[in-house]
Amino acid sequence: MAKTALVINSGSSSIKYQLVDLDSQEGIVSGLVEKIGEAGDGHYVYKYNGEKHELEEPIPDHETGLKRVLGFFKEFGPDLKNAGIVAVGHRVVQGGSVFPKPAFVNAKTIQQVKDLAVLAPLHNGPEAIGAEVMLKLLPDVPQAFVFDSSYFFQLPEEASTYALNKQVAEEYHIRRYGAHGTSHEYVGGLVPALIGKPAEGLKQIVLHVGNGASASAQISGKPIDTSMGLTPLEGLVMGGRTGDIDPAAVFHLIRNAHMDVDQLDELFNKKSGLAGLCGHSDMREVHALVAEGDKDAKLALDVYVHRIIKYIGDFTAQMGGVDAITFTAGVGENDDIVRKMVCDRLAPFGVKIDEEKNATRSKDPRIISTPDSSVFICVIPTNEELAIAQKVTALAEAGVDSYGNKVGE
Repeated sequence: MAKTALVINSGSSSIKYQLVDLDSQEGIVSGLVEKIGEAGDGHYVYKYNGEKHELEEPIPDHETGLKRVLGFFKEFGPDLKNAGIVAVGHRVVQGGSVFPKPAFVNAKTIQQVKDLAVLAPLHNGPEAIGAEVMLKLLPDVPQAFVFDSSYFFQLPEEASTYALNKQVAEEYHIRRYGAHGTSHEYVGGLVPALIGKPAEGLKQIVLHVGNGASASAQISGKPIDTSMGLTPLEGLVMGGRTGDIDPAAVFHLIRNAHMDVDQLDELFNKKSGLAGLCGHSDMREVHALVAEGDKDAKLALDVYVHRIIKYIGDFTAQMGGVDAITFTAGVGENDDIVRKMVCDRLAPFGVKIDEEKNATRSKDPRIISTPDSSVFICVIPTNEELAIAQKVTALAEAGVDSYGNKVGE
């Protein structure tokens, strides 16, 4: 019998899910629930065995949505009773200082995740609700939270600490937590075997670039720095987020544009980045506009690449060199133009890419640099669902988490 794990990623109005075969490491079922709690019909997508099933109907809450999804498993297969499901994993953006490692889902941890919503208001609340619902729907299956911030909880203090008043920072839990940690850890872990180098002492930079974007610096598999901070807003330019910006821009807009907190939040997180610069958050649309001679799109692309280069230089200096730079996520895996622009800027330091390999699409991890390049340039598809599935399965088999919680408690 196959051994599987169900991975749930709950958002405020959507749920992504995937059933992962732990032996083949493939997703055998995937789907999406959209427009939860919104007026009109919601939308379900269920993909299995080469077939795609869709349904539109009102979805008042997460429980309704997840009940329908479990019904799809029974209706379209595979029935979860016979699918060898050993664990359910819930992705959570923010574990704060409370959760440096995964934790079993129970009443206490659900409440702790809810409490941490002050650090990730758009994410933690819905993620806790999703876990709460699934615990009721599948009470006999071990379930665990896996936190995006856990990997970067290992950051050195000099990298995780803001130069903010110490008392204020401690009282309000302000530090650099990072995000996309599951992806950075997973992708970074595949690099040594791909380039044929030992993990010990390996200096690498992972660029998780897509609509959300972040960079990490790793030595011997451990993070020494990352671009995201207290929230996912800090760092690289993103689809709708500013990335790094002078905090005094907030004061300026409050005083002169008379914006309130909610307006500023929406401006910085949703209406800036690529979208704010040229009207499009999708890099494919940006490239199309650049090809037509659109100056705003060209500037947006240049700013995007400039920020990536800035972090590569920063991280390389911190590590005292770099052995490998890896691209992952939507833009990183699929956009040969951005990869070439980045690598061309690094050419004075001996970085060379193979133009043909860079232009070739593949779902397999690959090296796109030339043999004489000073740095390995890699492209590795991320698989956060597989990483989460593996973590929660290991936890379920161990029977106890790092906080003393046991399966079924």
